[in-house]
Parts: sequence; structure tokens; C-alpha cells
Amino acid sequence: MIENTDTWIEVGYKIFALEGFKALKVERLAKKVGISKSSFYHHFADLDTFIEILLQHHIRQSHILAQKEQNAKNIFPELIDILVEYKIDLLFNRELRVHRNNLLFAETLSKSNEAIGNSFMLIWIKELNLQLSHVQLDAIFELALENFFLQINSENLNPQWLASYFLNLKKLSSTFR
Repeated sequence: MIENTDTWIEVGYKIFALEGFKALKVERLAKKVGISKSSFYHHFADLDTFIEILLQHHIRQSHILAQKEQNAKNIFPELIDILVEYKIDLLFNRELRVHRNNLLFAETLSKSNEAIGNSFMLIWIKELNLQLSHVQLDAIFELALENFFLQINSENLNPQWLASYFLNLKKLSSTFR
């Protein structure tokens, strides 16, 4: 593997998303990249700086995902395909939720949710044809979002599970009409 700053970020982002914040260690990163730990310190002052860069990367990824969501015409199959394509980003977001007691993670989560959530909510409202007040929609969406991130993992974040999840959400939402 050709090592550069982007390689370290890509590997670190994936470790954070799939294995959690606590798995993010310089030795582990170096082993995955296939380069010595000293190379890590050549690119990044320390692990805290690296994590801040990962969080900035996540915000950029969230805006890319949001743009794709805005272009989606429907949940089935268009949005589902986008969510599967951005699986690592969603799992990274889940880890931020798990560790939102960390102020930096909470701030990043808020920025990410603002980008992703607003785009997704527009599709969701249109697809489910909900005729609810803005306050009701926000409350239902927040519960659905929290539930979504509690349930997703690297194995179930696939088209079949997502289709089932959204169908169940549609059934539940229809009771609020």
C-alpha cells in the first residue's frame, strides 16, 4: 500500500466506524497501513490531532452523502442504494452517537446530522406522505433516527435490512395520520 496522509485517514476512518473509537491506536493503524509508527507521527502530531482530522473528514463525507440524498427521488431503491454505498460513513456516525459524551464527537455528530438529516427528512416526508405538523415530524424523525443508529451494524446495513426497516417505519408512521 502506498502510504500518504489520505491512506492513514482512510484506514483510521474505517477502524473508527467498524471497531469503535477505542480501537483507534497508532500501533494498530500502522499495522493496517503497513508502515512504521514513525510515519504516522510524520503526518500527524499525535492521535488527538489525527482524530480531529477524522472528524473533519466525516463532516465532508456527510455533505457528500447529503448531496446524494437530495438527488434521490425515492427511498426504494434509490436512497437505500446510497445508504449502502455510504455504509462506513453511517457506521462512523453511529460511533459518534455512542460516544457523544465527548464534546468534540457531539459537535461533529450535530453537524453531520444537520447535513444528512435535513436531506433525508425531505425524502422521508414525501415518500411516506405524512400530513403532520413540523413539530410532530421532527419528533418522529428524531426517534426513527435514534432507533436506526441503535440497530445498524456492519452485517445488517444492506438493501434487504434497509428495505424492511423503512417498510416498518412507513407502517408505524401511517398510524399518525
